[in-house]
Amino acid sequence: MSRRARPALPGVFRTLAGQFGPQHWWPAQTPFEVMVGAVLTQNTAWGNVEQAIANLRARDKLDAGAIVRARHDHLAGWLRPSGYFNIKARRLKNFCRWYLASGSYETLQALDTHALRAALLSVNGIGYETADDILLYAFGRPVFVIDAYTRRLYGRLGLFAGDEPYDELRLATEAALGRDVGALNEFHALIVRHAKEHCRVRPACGGCALRQRCPSVLPQP
Repeated sequence: MSRRARPALPGVFRTLAGQFGPQHWWPAQTPFEVMVGAVLTQNTAWGNVEQAIANLRARDKLDAGAIVRARHDHLAGWLRPSGYFNIKARRLKNFCRWYLASGSYETLQALDTHALRAALLSVNGIGYETADDILLYAFGRPVFVIDAYTRRLYGRLGLFAGDEPYDELRLATEAALGRDVGALNEFHALIVRHAKEHCRVRPACGGCALRQRCPSVLPQP
């Protein structure tokens, strides 16, 4: 772990929370909807995922059994707004088959976090970020999600290089914030919000609450 990271991350969290307030993330009506969203949000914007989920809901297909039984071309069509829709249709079917075979939510919820994470990662198409989205937001487990936004922010703040292995960054963040599910949830959501408004690929540093602690801040015209 970077020597600066552990003491600095709680302050970053407090600063972002002060700027943006509670984020109430992940937007979903059920844990299963969170899982579907986690699969579909790979390589696309959340607004596109919402459209795809709305398509499933409108056809009464936001259900693991219904997704497994759906024809591939129909499912891919409903998921079209999320991009890479043929690949995502296959991945979502794979996930739903595994989910049903594993006993669905109640059975999976009984697993400890390590076992549940390993089980999720065994599913074809489920990587670290998707698995941890599901663990944190659907099952309420104290894990942190590392995504491109997090790597960008950590790198610009000089807390990490930003290209460290996924679990190195995840475990460092969890060590800094503790096993508080609410804090881990909010911090990830706040980083996403901050990255969209300020810490973009081309930074928009004006109005950024982290300017004073950011060595990468750009001068404003």
